[in-house]
Amino acid sequence: MEITIENLRILLGWSAVVNMGILIAWWLAFVFAREMIFKMHTRWFKISEERFNEMHYTMMGYYKLAVILLTVVPYLVLRMADFN
Repeated sequence: MEITIENLRILLGWSAVVNMGILIAWWLAFVFAREMIFKMHTRWFKISEERFNEMHYTMMGYYKLAVILLTVVPYLVLRMADFN
């Protein structure tokens, strides 16, 4: 399969969709099953509830930033650019 601008655009678009789906699933799990996740993590690590919340909030932010910078922005640039 040849890598064309259109194929790259499609790849980045679907990558952004999948990654945002992962982020939404993570957020939903954190909102609706936070206690279960916290109990599971405290079996392995000694962390306070405040630290647990801080770590998840921070990591969700890093993940969102990475998705935006590495998939959404390149996708939008390829959509807006005129290569003819």
